[in-house]
Amino acid sequence: MKRKIFININLNGQISRRLAKSCAKWQAFPVKWTKEDNLHIELFFLGYVDNEVVLDICQKVSEVVKNRAIFDLEFKKIVITPSPENPREFRAIAKSSEELKNLCEMIEKKLEIFVVSKKVFSPHITLGKIRKEKWEELEEKPLVGEKASFAVSVEAIDIMASHFGEGKNGFVLIESCPLK
Repeated sequence: MKRKIFININLNGQISRRLAKSCAKWQAFPVKWTKEDNLHIELFFLGYVDNEVVLDICQKVSEVVKNRAIFDLEFKKIVITPSPENPREFRAIAKSSEELKNLCEMIEKKLEIFVVSKKVFSPHITLGKIRKEKWEELEEKPLVGEKASFAVSVEAIDIMASHFGEGKNGFVLIESCPLK
């Protein structure tokens, strides 16, 4: 059986609640908001992966992160991306992180999916996806570009699978790989 596999940094409940509250003022707009308990920082989407391979992925990611020190990501703003003229998502944007960039490259190399070094790695949290047709019908679109000052402590890298069914769609934790 194959499952959609992601490598993420999950958020603690306090950060998720704070982000959900920050977005409350835009709830009336045509956006499919990410559920509070599904907010995360996605590092990689690995695609549909056989269950037998998932264990190997977990072991490799754990091996890479086990000796890495915990670090923080500083988030600075909430914006519409890629631009207000071509809106697709509401995102919380972090300052670029050399630590996270290096960690991601190490994981990519261990998983043998490394292609090229990224010049800059700007982590983000997808807060919601804009419903394009309804958005375009709006007479007045919201101005979004406000400061957001919070930090996310990167204490673990999580291997997740998409989960659909039983009235609840979201992600299921397969394994959490702690940093030291």
